[in-house]
Amino acid sequence: MKFSISRDALLKPLNLVAGVVERRQTLPILSNVLLVLEGDQLSLTGTDLEVELVGRVALPAPVSAPGEVTVPARKLVDICKSLPEGSDIQFTVEDGKVTVRSGRSRFTLSTLPAREFPAVEEGVGTHRFTVKQGQLRRLIDRTAFAMAQQDVRYYLNGMLLELKAGRLRVVATDGHRLAMCTLPSPLPVDEDTQVILPRKGVLELSRLLLEEDEDIVVVLGSNHLRATTEGFTFTSKLVDGKFPDYERVLPRAADKIVLGSRLELRQAFTRTAILSNEKYRGVRLKVATDVIEIVANNPEQEQAEEQVPVDYQGDPVEIGFNVSYLLDVLGVLSGEQVKLSLSDPNSSALLEESEDGDSLYVVMPMRL
Repeated sequence: MKFSISRDALLKPLNLVAGVVERRQTLPILSNVLLVLEGDQLSLTGTDLEVELVGRVALPAPVSAPGEVTVPARKLVDICKSLPEGSDIQFTVEDGKVTVRSGRSRFTLSTLPAREFPAVEEGVGTHRFTVKQGQLRRLIDRTAFAMAQQDVRYYLNGMLLELKAGRLRVVATDGHRLAMCTLPSPLPVDEDTQVILPRKGVLELSRLLLEEDEDIVVVLGSNHLRATTEGFTFTSKLVDGKFPDYERVLPRAADKIVLGSRLELRQAFTRTAILSNEKYRGVRLKVATDVIEIVANNPEQEQAEEQVPVDYQGDPVEIGFNVSYLLDVLGVLSGEQVKLSLSDPNSSALLEESEDGDSLYVVMPMRL
C-alpha cells in the first residue's frame, strides 16, 4: 500500500474522523484510524463502537497498490498538523509499519491489522429523507443545549428526532427545560417514526454539518441513524428507550403574554446572574404593566435588580427561574423580540420568537 496526498486535503477528513476516537480506550485498536485505499479514493474510519465516521478524499491519481491499514489517530493528526501548509505527504506500508514522509521529515508509525477494526453493525433503514446541511444544523443548534448530560433516565441523554405527518421535529429535555424545533418545509415520508440519537452522536453530527447548502441524506433504522454526504458517512447507534410525551409538557393555559427585546432581556439576565446563588442560579421575575423587574439574591445577602420595559397588559405575576436556562434560550433565539407566556408562579413558562418562529422552549419555574 503506497500513496501520496497533499497535507491540506488529508487534514480535513482526518480531523473530523479523529474527533470520534476517544482518547482512553479499552481496546487498543479503537484509538486507531482505519485507512482504506481503493482506486483513487482514500477512506478514513474512526469509531468508539457507538458512533462511526467514514471520511472520503480523492487522490490526485489512481494508485497501483491498494490496501488497508490502521494507524494511531491522534499521532497521525499531530504529525499532519505540524507539517508545513501546502506540503505533500507520502505513505508507505511495509512489514507492519507505516512510513510517513514529507520533505525532509520522516515518521514511522506502528499499525494494527485492519481485519480487527470493528464495524458498527448496519441494520435495515426504514425511513429515508434528504435535507440541507444548514437546515439540520439549525435544528440541532436550537435544541442541543437542553439535552441531559448524565441522567439516570438514559433516554434524556440524547435528542428525539420525530417524523410525523411529513414533518421533521427535534426535541431535547433534561426534565427542567424543553427545547423543540420543527423543520418548516414538509418531507416526503410516508410513515411516522421516533428515534433518540445519543448525546455524543448529536454533538459529532453537528460538527460535520459545515456546508450550509449541500444535501445530506439521513436514513433511520430500528437501532441506527446514518447520515451521508459527498465527503463522509456518519453512523450512530440509537438510544433504546421511550422518549417522554413532550406534547403534554407544553403550557396550554399561559394567558399572560409578555413581549420584550431579546437583547435587553438577555443583557439584564446576564447582569443579575452575577449575584444569583452560584448553586441554584435562581432569579425572581416580577411582571407588571409594561415592565419586568428581575431580582437576584445570594447567601452573602447581596442583591441585583434590573428593570426592563416590555409590552404587557395584565395582572401582576411573580415567578422564579433558573437564570442559566433563560440565558440558554435567549442565546439561541434570533429576532428582535421574544415572547414569554406565563400563567401562574407554579406553572412552566413558554418562550418563543414573537414572529412565526420554528422553535418553542419550555422552562420549569423555581420556588424562591
